[in-house]
Amino acid sequence: MKPLMSLFAGAALVCASAFAADAGTLDQIKARGSLICGSNIGLAGFALPDDQGVWKGLDIDECRALAAAIFNDPNKVKFLPINAKDRPTILASGEIDVLIRNTTWTMSRETGGMFFTGINYYDGQGFMVRKKLGVDSALKLDGASVCIQQGTSTELNLADFFRAHNMKFEPVSFATDDETVKAYDSGRCDAYTTDASGLYAERLKLTAPDDHMVLPEIISKEPLGPSVRKDDVQWFQIVQWTHYALITAEEDGVTKANVDDKLKSDNPEIRRLLGLEGDFGKGLGLTNDWAYRIIKAVGNYGESFDRNLGDGSPIKIKRGLNALWSKGGLQYAPPIR
Repeated sequence: MKPLMSLFAGAALVCASAFAADAGTLDQIKARGSLICGSNIGLAGFALPDDQGVWKGLDIDECRALAAAIFNDPNKVKFLPINAKDRPTILASGEIDVLIRNTTWTMSRETGGMFFTGINYYDGQGFMVRKKLGVDSALKLDGASVCIQQGTSTELNLADFFRAHNMKFEPVSFATDDETVKAYDSGRCDAYTTDASGLYAERLKLTAPDDHMVLPEIISKEPLGPSVRKDDVQWFQIVQWTHYALITAEEDGVTKANVDDKLKSDNPEIRRLLGLEGDFGKGLGLTNDWAYRIIKAVGNYGESFDRNLGDGSPIKIKRGLNALWSKGGLQYAPPIR
């Protein structure tokens, strides 16, 4: 039997080693001077460069929010566009710090090493067809050819849907979403399937958007969110609470425009959010004004949703399930206290 002090020393060494591993990603980001965020190659509303090459979208805002929390500068982030099939490999390789790329949280992905920190968009898979096809329901697609992207949960959902309804289909698969959309637009397929949010976004790219319609059926649950490697608890929590800060800010009515005025607030919840009370930032390895930095840089979740996907965008998707829990939706943040 080892002496008691030796056991304590060994335990301390294990704890110190675990802490060093947990702090690794944040330290690496600080030493590098920028965050590396895995993003979509291009999906309007989520991640897409504008005419000046500036990346914009709901997912992009969460990447910039992380950079703001760490550096107090939302521009200290580099975006690495990633194909759907390469997501797990690139995340595991350490080539990116975080994957925020409209990726569905599934059991197999998580047990395979992609640790999801939360859900920044509640989605579901749907279908788009040409109006002239005369189809008003996915249940009338028996025998249809369907354009689909490889390496996605969409492929599995499609097969499950047709099997469950005893229908046949012809999958027409492509490596990238851009190739898939172009193939559908050229008439290679009767239908195109992806997440419903993607259908509305991609319809804007079609030669004649008004000639196409999104069918009413939603055939799956697609909880989309950021993911990190499973070996860094501290970094997991930073990514997790960055999203919760965006939600909490909307709940408390704190916006990009009024966040400085809110520094004068007597509301204890707002004061904790903005780092005026408590050491909540320090618990993450950040400064206590981490959430103030986030809101000052990108606003709250509602603002981000509106300008990228909602009424302030060309896509004009309703909040639906992505409304706050207090307004009939599912977006909900644990308390900062």
